[in-house]
Amino acid sequence: MKIKKIGVLGGTGFVGRHLATRLANQGYALKVLTRRPERHRELEVLPGLELLEADVHDPQILQQQFSGCDAVINLVGVLHEYSNQRFGAVHAELPAKVVDACRASGIKRLLHMSALGADAAKGPSQYLFTKGAGEQAVMAVQDLAVTCFKPSIIFGPKDNFYNQFANLLRISPVLPVACPNTRFAPVYVGDVAQAFEIALENDATIGKSYELCGPKIYAFKELVEGIARMLGLKRLVVGLPDGLAQLQGKIMGLLPVKVFTTDNYLSLQVDSVCSGNSPGFAELGMTPHSVESIMPRYFANQSQRRRYDALRQAAGRG
Repeated sequence: MKIKKIGVLGGTGFVGRHLATRLANQGYALKVLTRRPERHRELEVLPGLELLEADVHDPQILQQQFSGCDAVINLVGVLHEYSNQRFGAVHAELPAKVVDACRASGIKRLLHMSALGADAAKGPSQYLFTKGAGEQAVMAVQDLAVTCFKPSIIFGPKDNFYNQFANLLRISPVLPVACPNTRFAPVYVGDVAQAFEIALENDATIGKSYELCGPKIYAFKELVEGIARMLGLKRLVVGLPDGLAQLQGKIMGLLPVKVFTTDNYLSLQVDSVCSGNSPGFAELGMTPHSVESIMPRYFANQSQRRRYDALRQAAGRG
């Protein structure tokens, strides 16, 4: 069946905005469901995109909104728990509701975002455990054509990870990092979006989970030092011993705005790198971009913009 219209959950997030832009420009009609459409009106300029207010955790609303779609993409995920967003509800219960709504709406194609290290049996953190439970729920379904993606940390302009550390490095001459030897294989957001697009109408991807990793592996401390170099900053990045890393997670986890928590510390006990000799991008016929091919130019442009804004303010034009 030719896919024409797609329901997208998580379409207003970092990956979602890139994927929505790519799919809309390829001629797909999109229904992007969100609690707060007024915060994301910029998406409405994309051709064929409907931005709809919806509680995606309500099964009846999901079924109603999926009506008329040919496929569904679920990108919803959270890195931190708050009173109104729990890992279990977002990562495990929601995918099961999406499966039920797809069945009720007659939808046969589902693309699901999981994460490297997700494991419903041995996940050391609630994040990885619940991500694994959600992946297990969708991949066990026999009457849906499901494809799952498991990326390492995702980078790109306006991402959360690289930009968060860039902001910290700008204001602090010394930056402590927990679990400094944990390994990552950062993956470009544009490559993740392209992988979803390729899989969407490629029957060979049905029933498979694709690990998505960039071309280079970095230790956490090395990665943060690389951000400092790209920013042109001389900074001391200090790897914390395990006891202090745990304490950092406990203390920072008490703050109203979560940046690092005990659950994040537990997630860092698992390397976020691809397993085996056949990573997902190779299977999809893609060559992933490196951090060095994307982020230095982005940070340079950002720095120029900051200097320009400072000059405008100094001239009384801010």
